[in-house]
This record gives sequence, C-alpha cells and structure tokens, in this order.
Amino acid sequence: MKIKLSLIFCAVLAFTAAGIQLQKAGATTSSEDTLSREAILHDPLIPAEGNSQGDITIVEYFDYRCLPCKAVNPVLQEIIREDGHIRLVFKDWPIFGGVSTYAARLGLAAKFQNKYSEAHAALMSMQGKLSTESMLRTLAKAGIDISRAQRDLAINHQEIDAILARNQEQATALGFEGTPALMIGDFRVPAVFNTADFKQYIADARTATKHKRELIGAN
Repeated sequence: MKIKLSLIFCAVLAFTAAGIQLQKAGATTSSEDTLSREAILHDPLIPAEGNSQGDITIVEYFDYRCLPCKAVNPVLQEIIREDGHIRLVFKDWPIFGGVSTYAARLGLAAKFQNKYSEAHAALMSMQGKLSTESMLRTLAKAGIDISRAQRDLAINHQEIDAILARNQEQATALGFEGTPALMIGDFRVPAVFNTADFKQYIADARTATKHKRELIGAN
C-alpha cells in the first residue's frame, strides 16, 4: 500500500483561533498577532498570486540568493498555472543578509507599482553573484520603473521592514532552519524539486482540509 508523502514528511501545524502553539512564554500581544494563522496565511500587505479564492494556500519563505529557491520556483509556478485553484503567498526571508535584504526590499517596493510578480520572477531568474547594479539592470529589463521603486522603497521603508520582521519571526516560530521553507495548507513540507512530489503534498493537504471541515461540521 502506498503511504502518502505528507504522513512521512509533513509536520502538522497546531493552528488555533488564538494563534499557533509555537509561541515562547511571555510573548506579547503583537507577537501573538504576528504568529496567528490569519497573519501567516492572509497578511494583506504580503504579495500573493494565483487564485485568490483557491481551495488551498501555499506559503513560501525564500531568499533571492538561495539556489534551491531558484530551483524550486519554476516547479512551483508550473503547478500553480496547471492547477488553477492554488493561492501562493510570497514571504521574503533574506537569511543571507546584505544583498539578500536589499533584493527583498526592492521586490517589495515593486508592489507599489503593481509589479511584484514581475520583480520576483526577474530576481529569481538571476544567476551568479547578485549585486545592486545587476539587480537594478535585471529589474529594469523586466519592466520595473527603477526610479519609482527606489522612491517607493524610501517612502515605505517602515512598512517593508515590518514585513521582513514579521516573516523572520514567523519562520523562526515555525521551526524553519533555512530556505526554501514551505507550507501547504496547514502543513510544513520539505522543499521538493519535482512536480509529482509537489502534487502529492497538495493532494494530501486538500484531503486533510476536507477531513477537518467534515469533523467541524459533525460537531
């Protein structure tokens, strides 16, 4: 009998209405809000794409200098397009500091001109060592207004830095140790680089969500 991948590899997240049960003793109300299920899956300031009314949400914590993140990106994007019922949430987590942090800020600044998806795709496609100059050239080729992005970054730096801080706090609380870090529905999953395994995780998460709803309905 085939054992589902999620039963082997996925750790169920203990989401509750009050927040996830991963908070340290003495956590503040603000921290509790940041670590709530709603904040992780539906932060209105976090970029997302795919089907906004989809039946499953994938959350990806990533770094633009992370080679495995670049490898998993086309697999994930292909599945989103083929499936049609997935909502994908982008959580910039620049764990490599310096250039990674600037890349994350530039990408988030692009959302103010409604071009986060274009900026994300462009930065993910970059090969070799990233630098300020190479990133700006790549973003410009992708249709990003660089002057506006830099203005938006300066004007909205507090919002952008707050997003990065929330992402950092969530990733740490969820027990992630590096990028890419993924959640599918209420499950943490390891990064996979082939379509078949990804689809199996998604199917398992959908089954778990269905069973959860049935249990709630029965009560």
